[in-house]
Amino acid sequence: MQILHVIDTLSPAAGGPPQAVRQLVKASCAAGTQVEVVSLDHPRSDFLAGLACPVHPLDESLLGRYAFSPRLWRWLRCHAARFDGMVMHGVWTFPGSALRSAARRAGRPYGVFVHGALDPWFQRQYPLKHVKKLLYWPLQYAVLRDAAAVFFTTATERDLALAGFRPGRWTSVVAPLGLMEEEYAGRDSAAQIEAFYRALPAVRGRSFLLFLGRIHIKKGCSLLIEAFARLAATVPRVDLVIAGPDQAGLQPALQAQAAALGVAARVHWPGILGGDSKWGALRACDALVLPSHQENFGLAVVEALAAGRPVLLSDQVNIWPDIVADGAGLAAPDTLDGTLRLLDQWFRLSPAARDAMAARAPACFAARFSLARSVAAINRAFAA
Repeated sequence: MQILHVIDTLSPAAGGPPQAVRQLVKASCAAGTQVEVVSLDHPRSDFLAGLACPVHPLDESLLGRYAFSPRLWRWLRCHAARFDGMVMHGVWTFPGSALRSAARRAGRPYGVFVHGALDPWFQRQYPLKHVKKLLYWPLQYAVLRDAAAVFFTTATERDLALAGFRPGRWTSVVAPLGLMEEEYAGRDSAAQIEAFYRALPAVRGRSFLLFLGRIHIKKGCSLLIEAFARLAATVPRVDLVIAGPDQAGLQPALQAQAAALGVAARVHWPGILGGDSKWGALRACDALVLPSHQENFGLAVVEALAAGRPVLLSDQVNIWPDIVADGAGLAAPDTLDGTLRLLDQWFRLSPAARDAMAARAPACFAARFSLARSVAAINRAFAA
């Protein structure tokens, strides 16, 4: 089959969707599927290097986050007929409508990965934005209704998507994300850990918990800092590393919070970690911690499991039940009390119990997060 993936940007700063596309491209190529990607990135962007398929960066995105692009409209109408199926990553933007139009004109099927964007948390958190989305819903609903498949990474995400908008009649397909083995296996772990320590020498020789992701209000970073500060005196040799892009400009306020709570010297901000330094951080940490208020999947969680590290999650990370059932992590509510109990439970575990949890992490990853299943689900949606 020949599949096209459509996304507004492949920049790592955009969080999970670009990483999901990269992993799906690798898995599809390994399965013998021919893949191409079209985006609205600048053609000379460094992050476009190394993709295992043809990439068409069109360098045009107008009207802010809506990503209006006449160039994309023309490109899709010209090329849609070449593909057996096309996959849009994300909703609420112009590229989805452009893809629907081009697919219908060419008589080709398309699918949509919503990447958590229909979760009712956004409705509660941003009520004014929800009003704007309701006005736009007839256009967005048409994109979902006419898709051969609307892809959700978990059954929980699929069910939550029906709570915020009506009507909600579309063809749902659960396609869990994951990693290719080449991403985490067969590498020099010691060299990766050293690469991380070169990027953040302040934590060399210390234990640390790792937050890895966008610094965003939905990720619960302020809860994490508050909970860590309340327990810091009981674990004097443990630090906290908060690594990721500061898209919303929250980092200064969070740093001020850490300073006011007396833990500024023990909370570290290395920015975006990638490649060996990212995998080194995952391998060196005691555990990954993600107290999100909303997380449809959580690729960083899967990466931590692949690296053999336990994960500490809020119960709003949709994959938490599987991880807790496999004994590879802990979960608690996405409140200050819940985050405090989550960290306290971890700190109270014996070294042997922590090691046992870490030992179960790779098996949890292997059993539940195979990208081959996602590729098969995509191909089945377009094979009819």
